[in-house]
Amino acid sequence: MQEGSKKAILAAFLANLGIAVAKIVGFALTGAASLLAEAIHSLADTGNQGLLLLGGRRARRAPDDEHPFGYGSERYFWSFVVALVLFSLGGLFALFEGIEKFIHPHDLESPAIALLILGVAFVLEAASLRTARREALPARGSSSWWTFIHHSKSPELPVVLLEDSAALFGLGCATVGVSLSWITGDGRFDGAGSIAIGLLLVVIAIVLATEMRSLLIGESASPAQQDAIRMAIGDGPEVERIIHIRTLHIGPEELLVGTKVALTATSIDVLAAAIDTVEARIRAAVPIARVIYIEPDLYRVSGGAEVNEGRGGAHNLDLDDDG
Repeated sequence: MQEGSKKAILAAFLANLGIAVAKIVGFALTGAASLLAEAIHSLADTGNQGLLLLGGRRARRAPDDEHPFGYGSERYFWSFVVALVLFSLGGLFALFEGIEKFIHPHDLESPAIALLILGVAFVLEAASLRTARREALPARGSSSWWTFIHHSKSPELPVVLLEDSAALFGLGCATVGVSLSWITGDGRFDGAGSIAIGLLLVVIAIVLATEMRSLLIGESASPAQQDAIRMAIGDGPEVERIIHIRTLHIGPEELLVGTKVALTATSIDVLAAAIDTVEARIRAAVPIARVIYIEPDLYRVSGGAEVNEGRGGAHNLDLDDDG
């Protein structure tokens, strides 16, 4: 896990822990359903930051016989678990509590205290979001925030960004609900605020689960990285033609590259040296390419159509190299 991601997670963990305690105290003093929904939301977020840290630690384990490509995907798995926790413990609980308070409303006690706690929570959440945004800026580049979240291979920063954004919006819903209940004397506004928070968390959880599902299934390298790999392979006299390339993220900072190429080598010794040279160029161009398989093959045309998969031919000499 990169240092920026860890810093953003720790900032979010500390902020959410403090906010959760404050909201629980506020609910005990006021009985506001919106505060209880927000307290559960903050507790879920605190646990989620712990899960992200756990995933980062487990992903650092060395490869073994059972997992020869390592444990980098642990970070994707635990981020998917975060989405499930946010959906169940955060979203569904807030919906249940909101509907209950909407059907059976009651007057708030000390609404001014509730609003004060919400104000403090807003400041802490804004600070956490500011940290996450600052740490994400180098990876984001010139792309939009949504594009960054959708295409990022590192799951932690997108998770924290979405959680903190949802938390700020949820605090706004809670503030409106408590304020309207206080002004009108109708406790149903408080329940409606909790329902809005629950719906928001369900939507965010679905977005997160969808993004993490894609990473768990396996995503290719970015278009820029694929172009860099192609240029590296072809940037030498050893390669006559690139037949095809396949890439797969086996972790946020670990890339598997498989390529079939037509080489100019005329002997086994020259062929082995050519493979080593091409592999070195790939690693120099894309350092996260940790596992590389290069398959020499013959490029041929049959009946006017390109035949480049090398299926079943005696010419297909497979010299894989994983470094």
